[in-house]
Amino acid sequence: MTLASAVVEQLTARLGPGRVRPDVSLAPFTTFKIGGPADLFYEATTADGLAAAVTSARQLGVPFFLLGLGANILVGDRGYRGLVVRNLAGRWSLGDDGLLWSESGATIASLIRESTQRGWSGLEHFVGIPSTVGGAIWQNLHFLSPAPARERTVFIAEVFQSAELLRGDGSRHTASLDDMRFGYDTSRLHDGREIALSATFRLSRADPNEMQRIMQENLAWRGARHPWLDWYPSAGSIFQKIEGQGAGRLIDQAGLKGYRHGQAQISHLHANIIVNLGGATSRDVRELIEIAQKAVREKFGVALEPEIGLIGDF
Repeated sequence: MTLASAVVEQLTARLGPGRVRPDVSLAPFTTFKIGGPADLFYEATTADGLAAAVTSARQLGVPFFLLGLGANILVGDRGYRGLVVRNLAGRWSLGDDGLLWSESGATIASLIRESTQRGWSGLEHFVGIPSTVGGAIWQNLHFLSPAPARERTVFIAEVFQSAELLRGDGSRHTASLDDMRFGYDTSRLHDGREIALSATFRLSRADPNEMQRIMQENLAWRGARHPWLDWYPSAGSIFQKIEGQGAGRLIDQAGLKGYRHGQAQISHLHANIIVNLGGATSRDVRELIEIAQKAVREKFGVALEPEIGLIGDF
């Protein structure tokens, strides 16, 4: 651990005895199941606790990383030098007007289940995607849905109304849809100083049977094209979208679908996904990324850019 003991003591005093744990392996908290230990690890169970952890880290000069479900990231084998804050703030409420308020650590899966059972539509297209609310608005969560309109990309921005954000100075403010600057895989949160504490979504009434049909069709479509996380841990798509040419298609045409390096493998189902065959290291994945980049560059003259976050020390 590189943090001074006095700083660790101050952080512990602010967040509560026993709440800040040292040397916690991050692999179990990521969908890739890869990653070394965090110097310090804290689980925030409320939005206020999340704000306190982030503000304390900033005031004490402690590097921090905010962890949701651990999708779309690769954590280095040497772990993270600083504080990892796992966001478990999951309170939510759904009013008769269709406004769904949720803390940012709630999972999209739980909100889909609760809202569709009550006859409210808007989130069902994202079924099967591992994400918290915070992660969803961070990247403007999207899915190329086959139902009901074929091949239509559905974005979380379509049902987003507002979010409570934590500023770098510890103050809070409410951001509207226009304020969030949503784009493909991006939002204002990528600027780096603001953290989502909660969000409000505007849902609409729909037939529960129709929503169930959409979810089943989407899950079937996704299941036929993406490796099952329980058997083949992954971080989702590795490379950024290339307009008019899928990154996965280029990797496939370069002859790398199914290619294995160490315990990491380019998926047989989707060549833009790398899977952990069991015991893969971040080095295995990083080197396989480089192999794919080199092959596509040499064959097609196209530069593949990773879209996953590379976290910690490699």
